[in-house]
Amino acid sequence: MGKFSRLGNDLYTGRRSIDFIGRKWLWYALSGVIVLLAIGGLSLKGLDMGIEFVGGAQYKVNLESSQVTQDNADKLRAAVADTGIDNAKSPVVTTSGTNTIIVQTEPLTDAESATVSQTILDTVDAKPDALSQDEIGASWGKEVAKRSVIGLVVFLVLVVLFIWAYFREWKMSVAAIVALAHDVLITVGVYALSGFEVTPATVTGVLTILGFSLYDTVVVFDKVRENTKSLRERRTTYAAAANLAVNQTLVRSINTSFVALIPVGAILYVGAVQLGSGSLKDLALALFVGMAAGAYSSIFIATPLLVQMKAGESEVMQAEKRDAARKLKEADRYASVPAFTEDMPIQAEPGTPEERRGAVRSEESAPQSTAPAPRTPEAAGRGRVAPQTHRPVGDSGASGRQQPSRQTRSKRGKK
Repeated sequence: MGKFSRLGNDLYTGRRSIDFIGRKWLWYALSGVIVLLAIGGLSLKGLDMGIEFVGGAQYKVNLESSQVTQDNADKLRAAVADTGIDNAKSPVVTTSGTNTIIVQTEPLTDAESATVSQTILDTVDAKPDALSQDEIGASWGKEVAKRSVIGLVVFLVLVVLFIWAYFREWKMSVAAIVALAHDVLITVGVYALSGFEVTPATVTGVLTILGFSLYDTVVVFDKVRENTKSLRERRTTYAAAANLAVNQTLVRSINTSFVALIPVGAILYVGAVQLGSGSLKDLALALFVGMAAGAYSSIFIATPLLVQMKAGESEVMQAEKRDAARKLKEADRYASVPAFTEDMPIQAEPGTPEERRGAVRSEESAPQSTAPAPRTPEAAGRGRVAPQTHRPVGDSGASGRQQPSRQTRSKRGKK
């Protein structure tokens, strides 16, 4: 068995434990720093909304399949950016199918649009009838953004209802929503800091990571519910049982997240480094950041927050008191003996007053002797004491006589 497998087995059985619940303020502080960086990126740089949200111009050039290559797409991107038009400094150039290259820019005037069209034709050596142009209005982009927000709100409402119906615990729903908000805010902040363009693929990626983060949180919460079902019988506290649940699911969460992040990271590298632009990298970035944040929040945010919210419940508080009493008793076996206080009630000694007075007088009148007390003979049976010997034991006169034998009750007195 490998070291990682042994570690997972030790964490599951409780032989080894990482204190996730007790260090919750450390995790809160770390998440707070990351969230502040995300908010700072949104405030300073903002989001680079794609053409689908703000409107713009789109050019489609039909070519032979041999010309629809990434090299021609890179040439078109560089040529359009070199036109000197402000709204065409960062064009989005992608291939579509086997015969089309698409060029997208911000809204252009008629003169600027004619310049960009001629640049495209000259770069790929195409005829004018091979180029088509579409204008995407800002109103359509606003409609896309509106529907995306509606989809996000509906998703969050369904999440709350699902967790409440499954766990019968509204505090788990609140903890899960806080973890989801944490993941979304970090993902959006990374988009702002990286300068990636927000496209419909980005919205798809954000909704996908919400599902992934929710799945991871539900798995941990299910283990928490199993460990905290009967605190009195388990002789533990809610915090300790929840911490054990996180340790038991830790290896599973790491393995699942790592396996999911490897292909997403490969897609992100191909989309951002090899291709340079397109919806592929937008989707991959949202998935990569969101999955990593979701695995983190389900362990370090959702469960500690749940424990903190349930700390005031009577059952949880009683379990804490019982555990504290057990620990005190184990540390000092005399801890249960009451200490003397001035207001402690006086209890009478055993016996009647006459017996207690007679015992005191006998103790006072008894002569004080320094000689050691005689040795008490050993017991010869229940309630019996063996007498002291005066001479060596010899044969008695009855040693040769026939000894009586015990008969049953029915034969006694009969000859």
